[in-house]
Amino acid sequence: MSAQVFRLPDLGEGLTEAEIVEWLVAVGDEVTIDQNVVTVETAKATVEVPVPFAGTVSALHGEIGQLLEVGAPLITVGGAAAEGQATGSDPRAGHEQYRTEERAGAAPPEGSDTTEDEGSGAVLIGFGTGHGKTGRRARRPRGAAAPATATAPVAPVTEQSPAPAAPTAGQPATAVTGGQAPKVISPLVRREAAERGIDLATLTPSQPDGIIRRADLEQASGEPTAEQAPAQTAAAATGSTAPATGTRTTGLRDEREPLTGVMRIMTERLTTSRREIPEATTWVDADATELMRAKDALKTARPEAGIGILPLVARFVVAGLHRFPALNASVEMEDGRAVAVQRHARVNLGFAAQSPRGLVVPVVHDAQDMTTSELAAALRELTGLAREGRLSPAQLTGGTFTLNNYGVFGVDGSTPIINHPEAAMLGVGRIVDRPWAVDGEVRVRKVTQLGFTFDHRVCDGGTAGGFLRFVADAVENPTVLLAEL
Repeated sequence: MSAQVFRLPDLGEGLTEAEIVEWLVAVGDEVTIDQNVVTVETAKATVEVPVPFAGTVSALHGEIGQLLEVGAPLITVGGAAAEGQATGSDPRAGHEQYRTEERAGAAPPEGSDTTEDEGSGAVLIGFGTGHGKTGRRARRPRGAAAPATATAPVAPVTEQSPAPAAPTAGQPATAVTGGQAPKVISPLVRREAAERGIDLATLTPSQPDGIIRRADLEQASGEPTAEQAPAQTAAAATGSTAPATGTRTTGLRDEREPLTGVMRIMTERLTTSRREIPEATTWVDADATELMRAKDALKTARPEAGIGILPLVARFVVAGLHRFPALNASVEMEDGRAVAVQRHARVNLGFAAQSPRGLVVPVVHDAQDMTTSELAAALRELTGLAREGRLSPAQLTGGTFTLNNYGVFGVDGSTPIINHPEAAMLGVGRIVDRPWAVDGEVRVRKVTQLGFTFDHRVCDGGTAGGFLRFVADAVENPTVLLAEL
């Protein structure tokens, strides 16, 4: 019998590592071609990785929470099924999404019965090969004893042992009920559950998406959630439960949160942006009264389209980039020096959105070809996926310009850091009632502040000011956009 080592595949978009969130199989399980075997968290998304060949799982190379480099051993599959595939027809034939990856490490010694095969190629690039065998098999309860690891000479294997009945501090919480693992996206939630000694399988998610979050842990441990805290604070202010003056607060402790996944890549990206890009910011106040009226009129005329403020501003931005293409660009670097400006033909519009993994920037690809209704639908779909933590790497990469609606946080303006390697970002502040001069008279109008940060290497202030003024004019009088459509 031969054993095949499947290594962590190329994740695309320059990603070089991934963190193991959850194993979907155990040692001794039978797997089929393209079956999802592990959930990993990259710097861009949480995704399930399929194995490209069939057989019996003989080793899992990594523990929950462990970071693996691309090319590192991920899972070993052995047995007759794997041997049959290694000598049979190539399952990759006819699959256009397949691409050969260079593997890290030395090749197996001559004569070894260990082989490495990419099989179907159903890795993160392309998302499947069409075998139709992407469904999961029933998982082995984590507390059950697993068969002995195969003795084939493969890469070093992390020893697998039965999970304890209850997690101890510092260990990942992996308890299950009836063979079903709890739905948890964040490794931080798993780690915190382990530290609190909470069995994740006993928790009932508070959100309709079925994902267990930190608030569910707080509820289970009797701590006040973010919603309960204000009420408890008010009760304490009455004096009924407030501690006596001079009482020393106990139980306080510092917390250390490692930078992993999105947090780490955002830190690196922002650092690179601030280090490389000579950015400048310009801003203008705009009377958004007519924009609000246009939004209300569209809501009445086309309620099914769901066209709000963000899709309308997105339409203005796309039209503005058509007039000022120098801003839909990026600067190519070579040995730390800028060598060229790449102006992009397509507008891939990114926008800031909140997710269980923190701030993310989903991308509406080919926004230049969309109507306002299509833009609204795309923004709505991506926002929903972001809230559910289900954005794919393809939906989080390839942006050429970013729109940031920080007004939802109740602030007027900002000087954001450019989303590297893009060259510009437009921010929209809150829309509030303010005194405004109209035809020589002061009136109360709906006013917003537009802030524009740009890479001064791709254009001068005249181009940046022209773009910002174009968007501001469209906000103040949306009908001017008709000339651009």
